[in-house]
Parts: sequence; C-alpha cells; structure tokens
Amino acid sequence: MIRYFYLAFAGTLFCGTFFLASLAVPSASRSTRRVLEVTASAQLVEVRASRRKRMQEALLGLVRRLRAKIGLAEGERLRQRFANAGLRGLGPAEKYFAAQMLGPVAAIALGSFIPSNTFIWVAGLATLAYLAPDFWLDHAVKARRERIRRSVPDAVDLLVICVDAGLGLDQAMLRVGVELSISHPEINEEFLQINREQRAGKPRMDAWQSMADRTSLREIASFTSMLSQTEKFGTPIARALSIFADGMRQERRQRAEEMAAKTTVKMIFPLVLFIFPSMFIVLLAPAVLSIGRGLAGLAR
Repeated sequence: MIRYFYLAFAGTLFCGTFFLASLAVPSASRSTRRVLEVTASAQLVEVRASRRKRMQEALLGLVRRLRAKIGLAEGERLRQRFANAGLRGLGPAEKYFAAQMLGPVAAIALGSFIPSNTFIWVAGLATLAYLAPDFWLDHAVKARRERIRRSVPDAVDLLVICVDAGLGLDQAMLRVGVELSISHPEINEEFLQINREQRAGKPRMDAWQSMADRTSLREIASFTSMLSQTEKFGTPIARALSIFADGMRQERRQRAEEMAAKTTVKMIFPLVLFIFPSMFIVLLAPAVLSIGRGLAGLAR
C-alpha cells in the first residue's frame, strides 16, 4: 500500500514539474515551432525550385537533341539579335528554339478541335505560333534599344561629373553604372560588360565598339566614336564628354519639341472620330428636334 502511494506521489510530482516547465517557457516552444515551420517551408520551396529546374533542363535537353537531329543552328544574325535584346548565355536560345518547335505542335492540337475550316485554322495557328518567338524577340530588341537611348543623356552627364571629380574613365563608367542600376539597368549591364571584356584582355576601343554593335544605336555609336577619338588623339576626356553631353541635351530637347509638334496632327483623328460627332449631337440635336416638331405642327 505504501509502495503504491510513493509511486502515485512520484508520478504526480513528475507530471506537475513537466506542466510547470511547459508553462515557464511557452515563448521558446512557439519560437522553435516557428523556426521549424519556416525551415520546412524554405526546404519545400527549394525542393520545388530544384524540381522545376530539373524539368526545365530535361525539356531543354530534349530540344537540344532535336535541334541536333534536324540541323537547326544558331546563326550569327540570331546571336546578334539575342545580344541586342540583352539575352546572354545558352538558355535564351534554347527557350527560343523550344518555343518555335513546340508552339506549332500545340497550335495544331488546338486547331484540330475547331469543327469548321479545320485545315485553315490549323495552318494559321501553326504559322502564328512559329512566328510568335520572332515577334517577341523583335519587340524585346526595340524595347531595350529605346530604354538605352533614354538612359544615354543621364549616363553622359554623370560621366562628366565623375571625370571632373578625378576618376578615370573606366572607374567612372563603373560608378555611373552603379548609380543608374535601378533607374536604367540596361546601361549598367553594358558598362559592366565593357569592364569584363577589358579585364579579359580585350582592348578598350574594341570593347567600346562591341557595345555599339550590341546596342545598334546612333547615340551609342557616336559616344563610342567620341571615346575612340579622344583615346587616339589624346584629347582631354572631360572636355570631350562635356561637349558631347551638351549635344545630347540639345538633341533630347529637339526630340521632345518634335514629339510635341506631332501631337497636333495626331489629335485630328480622335477629334474627328469621337469629339466632333459628340459636339454635333449636343449642339444640333435640340435644333433638329425643334425643327421636327415645327414641321409636324405644320403638317397637322
């Protein structure tokens, strides 16, 4: 009997101690559970990302093997277009060819469900799916060129400030790229690419010319030509940059005035199609109604 009493007392004491300990450290257990949840969710996201990456690599590998069997190769012109769009590496090219090869197949499968004029729909959708990557690449090239063109005046102004402060041209380009990395990331990429090429041993003029070839912009070509001439003839770079910056500001002002002058011509079409008919209805409709009532009264 006494043995059972001691066992019950020991069990009660153990349960009470465990309960008080759990009450004493509730925040630590919640924190631990939260850490475990966050860790588990991070691991789950990582597993899903790795799974998605493996599936993407498998699909790109299949497309790569099909390209090798069919004989599709990435030409110099297509490689230049990818460079103009800011797409580097093998991934964009593989995705481009994957879209060109798998898009028509999906379009044919989709067009086969259309009951009327099935052949026309299949041919049209397959052609559109085949040309869609080309249209997208052209749009990406034009959009990137426009963004770079808009960033050139700001970049040149900052280059003038950095060179006047005593920085060399290469250091000034890196500094300007860092300052414009948020507002103009494309010009930052180009300046970083110039720095990488120079570190790899490429001559400075060739690196600048490569930037002009990648962007295919008149402003960048003029900028590269100016830098090459200052490098070749020993002209003070700060003075040349200042003159070039003044020219860029004047050209931007003239472009803005030209666009403002074109607005008067562009406003004719919405005025004629939308605003003038509404004005005619508001101004002439009461008169027409009055004339109609008067004629109706005369007819009686």
